[in-house]
Amino acid sequence: MIAELGLAALWLAAALAALQMIAGFLALRAGNASELAALIRPAAIVQGVLVTFSFAMLVWLFAITDLSVKLVASNSHSLKPLVFKLSGTWGNHEGSMLLWVMVMGLAGALIALVERRLPERTMNATLAAQGVVSLGFYAFLLLSSNPFERLPVPAAEGMGLNPLLQDIGLAFHPPTLYLGYVGLSVAFSFAVGALLTRQVTPDFARAMRPWVLAAWIMLTIGITAGSYWAYYELGWGGWWFWDPVENASLMPWLAATALLHSASVLASRDALRTWTIMLGVVAFSMSMVGTFLVRSGILTSVHAFAVDPERGTFILVLLGIFIGGALLLFALRANTISEGERFALASREGALVFNNVMLSAILAIVLLGTLYPLLTEAFDVRVSVGPPYFNPVGAIFAIPMFAVMAVGPLLRWREDRIDRIGKEVALTAALVVAALVLTSLLTEIGLLPLLGLAFGIGLAVASWLPLRGRNLARTPLATWGMVVAHFGIAVALIGMASESAFTEERLAAIEQGDTATVGLWTVVLEGVEPVAGPNWTAVQARLSAHYGDGEARELTPQSRNFWAPPQQTTESALATRWNGQLYAVVGDRSPDGRWQLRLWWKPFVTLIWYGGLLIALGGLLALIGRVLTDLRHRRLAARIAERRADREALA
Repeated sequence: MIAELGLAALWLAAALAALQMIAGFLALRAGNASELAALIRPAAIVQGVLVTFSFAMLVWLFAITDLSVKLVASNSHSLKPLVFKLSGTWGNHEGSMLLWVMVMGLAGALIALVERRLPERTMNATLAAQGVVSLGFYAFLLLSSNPFERLPVPAAEGMGLNPLLQDIGLAFHPPTLYLGYVGLSVAFSFAVGALLTRQVTPDFARAMRPWVLAAWIMLTIGITAGSYWAYYELGWGGWWFWDPVENASLMPWLAATALLHSASVLASRDALRTWTIMLGVVAFSMSMVGTFLVRSGILTSVHAFAVDPERGTFILVLLGIFIGGALLLFALRANTISEGERFALASREGALVFNNVMLSAILAIVLLGTLYPLLTEAFDVRVSVGPPYFNPVGAIFAIPMFAVMAVGPLLRWREDRIDRIGKEVALTAALVVAALVLTSLLTEIGLLPLLGLAFGIGLAVASWLPLRGRNLARTPLATWGMVVAHFGIAVALIGMASESAFTEERLAAIEQGDTATVGLWTVVLEGVEPVAGPNWTAVQARLSAHYGDGEARELTPQSRNFWAPPQQTTESALATRWNGQLYAVVGDRSPDGRWQLRLWWKPFVTLIWYGGLLIALGGLLALIGRVLTDLRHRRLAARIAERRADREALA
């Protein structure tokens, strides 16, 4: 009965999405006087409630391990810990898509409830566009990927969840990414709504900006969490491999970063109107491309869910409808959008445009490198595109972007002179040059890590310069957010460069009591013993690790064997210091009785993820600041309107 209730709620939500779409477009055509216009907001709100109820029913089915439901039987097991039963709800194709449409439904409901800044005509068009996107995904779920499908005969036991996904990091990584993707779908709907009504105004940008900012924060957290999960869970010692599915989350983030800055310029200075609309379409396009890559079956990855080509075709059709339609609309309406306010090249807007171009170029590089192997494989030619392509080609555009990022926030709006900030520019340049020279003299590293360290240090200092001379207590939260986010980028850049330049690796085969060294670490194999978990058994090594003359730290890397489903995984062990991490992995036992042990010393690698968290924190500060500012403006507008009404009444 639970499954039937969830399915019924899903069908009703789809019907309301259709009503929202039809009513929105009819109201757009007939004007707000249309009787259907009054149904648009309620339909969006009730749709959000229904799809949330549907997802709650699926969570319940996983929590009680209802093996009469095909999805539960295929992705869960009665002996699996409860937290992984719950995360298994979205650790599969159908459940993750239901999570997607639930978040989209809640987003539409929230827009309908709180958004009052836009003209009602534009609001109706936005909700109609949101209804189109939602209806497409409802159709995909109900016609191709029904999460509530029953088995003719209940299974005796479930097949379990991929052991690599049975990790607390994966309980949070997918939902944060989906929140980001859906936030971009809202930005897409706003862009389409503004195009349909030709009302690309600062009010439109102010309405869209919180959604873009929230999506950007969630994508940042999701990518950071996913990177750290891959680092410690897969046992390969790396944090980014330019895997196509990794790129599928990076591409929307790059587009969202450009869109966020463009929307801020439009909201504050009434410029970059066409650029903002285009980026709104591109950002969601990258989300759809990522969805297609993960769910089409053309990729084999621990991240990828679907292996059914029919589902891939369905998503490809949706991608063509949504993105092709939006691009056609953009082509037809772009010439009707006024240019907006002009600005000089030497201005904050000019710096933002330059960096948006650099971000777009990096996005094109990642997109090309991701799709090219898939295209050649269609002609039976297998090629591999990895770091040797992405790193140097991306750096061509990233390095100038970092340089402009360091000085751009110091420029004034509209028009400025570079010589006005000559001291700040000279300080930043001196730091970069000093870092280049000192690092080159002290150690031999590659060109890209060297540039990364130098520009990271320069940007780390320059990111705080916009606060110079300000009253810090009265500095807007949005400014603090910009500073913290830019500093986070510098911190992450230093961590990436350090990990690439200074990592040391040691592969050893040792017996109990033997030692192995890597960097300044001395590691002793104290013993190897069997251990058991709730649904796995493992061989666990006990290591005693000393950094120099410091105290011993115990590390327990494992080689696990899961039985539902049967699979072997490697569980790394980490010893974290202020200046980096020791990374240990235990392998198989050789015929002569020795154990394979793989050790890495990774100086300052943790700065990568601390930087990611700082970037997200900066976004959160900016979001809070923008929301508080909007609330103050609304209250002020309400007071002015109230006083005007009182004066008119007295007159």
